[in-house]
Amino acid sequence: MKDMTSLDNLEVGFDVPALPGMDAADVQTPCLVLDLDALERNIKKMGDYARAHGMRHRVHGKMHKSVDVAKLQEKLGGACGVCCQKVSEAEVFARGGIKDVLVSNQVRDPAKIDRLARMPKLGARTICCVDDVDNVADLSAAAQKHGTQIECLVEIDCGAGRCGVTTTPAVVEIAKAIDAAPGLKFAGIQAYQGAMQHMDNYEDRKAKVDIAIAMVRDAVEGLRAQGLECDIVGGGGTGSYYFESASGVYNELQCGSYAFMDADYGRILDKDGNRIDKGEWENALFLLTQVMSHAKPEKAIVDAGLKAQSVDSGLPVIYGRDDVEYVKCSDEHGVVADPEGKLKVGDKLKLVPGHCDPTCNVHDWYVGLRGDKVEAVWPVSARGKAY
Repeated sequence: MKDMTSLDNLEVGFDVPALPGMDAADVQTPCLVLDLDALERNIKKMGDYARAHGMRHRVHGKMHKSVDVAKLQEKLGGACGVCCQKVSEAEVFARGGIKDVLVSNQVRDPAKIDRLARMPKLGARTICCVDDVDNVADLSAAAQKHGTQIECLVEIDCGAGRCGVTTTPAVVEIAKAIDAAPGLKFAGIQAYQGAMQHMDNYEDRKAKVDIAIAMVRDAVEGLRAQGLECDIVGGGGTGSYYFESASGVYNELQCGSYAFMDADYGRILDKDGNRIDKGEWENALFLLTQVMSHAKPEKAIVDAGLKAQSVDSGLPVIYGRDDVEYVKCSDEHGVVADPEGKLKVGDKLKLVPGHCDPTCNVHDWYVGLRGDKVEAVWPVSARGKAY
């Protein structure tokens, strides 16, 4: 069986869509391609911002699911570690050499708790979120069983309407239980306002974050009154990081999509009313697709359909062109409106996915381009790790 983490002895078109040194024109489709120059600029820009504002940046690994991208974010952006949403994702990053891993979610299943408690043996600081005092005893028992330490953040529901408690007394109750539990360490607060990240208007986003900041500040003060200090007060996404950075209470950002920039995030507006993909961040991730049929003069059919992308946040946008439009897709086909008949069979188009996270999760590889050459081919290391 071939080692799919190595490019040795892999064949283009059978195992991988490209190999380093190839011309970009020869990359097989459909596949994910990264503009490495744009990716590196995005990573450096966020890293510089975080440092300038006294913030740590814990990058969201669930976005790219790639150990290689995470290491680039550490190297070029000074990332302190990664967030994951599932234990299986976290295990991949820990085994890949990432030393500080937060499961920014609840871990309740006994088997998953047991795996989480073994993660520190991989050499990684291991953190998870808690929103129920009953979870504390199970985490403590597993940590004691394996002779490890699990750090815990109390999660606040600050507007997303998902996991998390909503009052300071509940935060304090859980934090005190964690602090008293053998094998556990109280590490702080998780307060990510995910529901407002894609709101178009800057002031609307700010109004939602202001509510979250007030809740977090009250919780931090309530904890301090009980002698409990927060090492981590985490949150902040691509649509709000500047608000959390200016709050005086958050100290850790958890941005993900800024590095790749998808079409849904790209449409939101900055404080001056400009789209954030027109100056703040660059499109670095593309779904490369190829015209496979043009039997009908007004439309071209491409090879990237539903199985190559997620359209939960809308259809992809064709990058750099306004004369053609991706208008429809089925399992294996995409329909591109081509009213002037400019496309021909074999032409390749770069699509900006509507939603990068689930799109990346259906691919095995990233093809990294530097200009017109393939420089790197990276596995989507945690693809399918949803448990």
